[in-house]
Amino acid sequence: MYFGGGGAHCLCYFNENGVIDIKPLIEMRGICKEYTVGGQRLDALKDVDFTVMRGEMVAILGPSGSGKSTLMNLLGCLDTPTAGEYRLDGQAVARMGERALSDVRSRTVGFVFQGFHLLPELTALENVELPLIYRGVPEDTRRRLARESLERVGLEQRMDHRPAQLSGGQQQRVAIARAIAARPNIIMADETTG
Repeated sequence: MYFGGGGAHCLCYFNENGVIDIKPLIEMRGICKEYTVGGQRLDALKDVDFTVMRGEMVAILGPSGSGKSTLMNLLGCLDTPTAGEYRLDGQAVARMGERALSDVRSRTVGFVFQGFHLLPELTALENVELPLIYRGVPEDTRRRLARESLERVGLEQRMDHRPAQLSGGQQQRVAIARAIAARPNIIMADETTG
């Protein structure tokens, strides 16, 4: 990964055919994001260059208001940049239609939001299953994937509990299980240290 000028680096990974794959998973060049607040232009991101290779784990650090969440929203295709080019797995995101972007959000990227966004009337298992329902995953498969994900985060004894019956840390683990259940290529987590 690199920000701005200087040199780039290259990591090599072998694909399923045993061939070296050096194509970045995420590549941003000259990304800008502007907002207009009270009639004044605000640069949330300005000329960001960002590359992530398969298998890399990246943390973006900075003070409150420095653009971390804005960058996450752009990376996850929840928002679009004002300028610059974003390529996800070699595809130009700006050229994707709404259906393709929706597929990216449901199949390629798993999100762990700061506020968890769990539905209070659903159990932990049902909350984890929900994105899989939207993807059209058959019931038996999605139930198995949801159970496996909850087990991976240590909540096998809490699957039938609703969010109000779980501690804050347990709710966060449900949100993590929901993000990993679909086995996405990318996991994005906002305020992970919280």
